Parts: sequence; structure tokens; C-alpha cells
Amino acid sequence: MNTRPEITISSLDADRIYNLIEALPKSSLAGVAGLELELARANVVAPDVIPPAIVTMNSTVKFVIESTKEEFELTLVYPKDVDSNGKKISILAPVGQALLGLAQGDEIEWPKPGGGLLRVKITQVIYQPERAGEFRL
Repeated sequence: MNTRPEITISSLDADRIYNLIEALPKSSLAGVAGLELELARANVVAPDVIPPAIVTMNSTVKFVIESTKEEFELTLVYPKDVDSNGKKISILAPVGQALLGLAQGDEIEWPKPGGGLLRVKITQVIYQPERAGEFRL
């Protein structure tokens, strides 16, 4: 799978992620460039028109890593919101970047730390703030 599926993100998420990137030292995270590329190719829409099956910031999503068939249920969050319970993933993590903007049923290949690729498939968007009418989380 060489092509990446179309992604859609809210204008609110885009603004917040750009602000996050601006606040980071460029040398601090190798993945920032990948996140910037994802933002550049995204279809950016108003939060109130985000389709309900799209992974947005603060969405809880079930996904599977195709190579291992491991299934995960995680909430995509900003780095400041990551905690030790293991149920949240930062937008700065490779899998977090891969999830952003995908729709239920989409698959994407993403570079993993240490080399190689991982293929992620979205199986369910359990919770999405926009779908719940929560536009300012």
C-alpha cells in the first residue's frame, strides 16, 4: 500500500497542532516533519461538519496493527494530556500521526521507530468530540 488515504481534520485541530509544532524545538522530535506533511495534505473543514466516523483529536478509536493483528483502543491526545494509564496516544507518536484524519475502515502505512513500516487499520471510532457536539475540548 503506497498511497495514503485522504484525511480530513477540523480547522480547530489544525490550528492547535500547528501551534504545538511551533512551540517544539525542531531538533526535539524526528516525527514533526511527518506530522507537518500530514497537515499539509489534509482536507481541513469546520468542526461542525466533520463526518462522524473520522478520527479527530480527543477521539477514542479502535484500530489494528495489521502485521501483528494486535487490536488497540486509544484516545488521540495532545502531549500534555498523555498519562500513565496507557489508554492515550500522543499526536506526536508515529501511530498517533497515522490515526489523525482517517475514517473508520481506512488503512495507512506509517514509518515506525527503529525502521520499517506498520500498517494501521481503523476498525471503529468509538467517541468523537465533534459528533458529541463538543467543539472546544
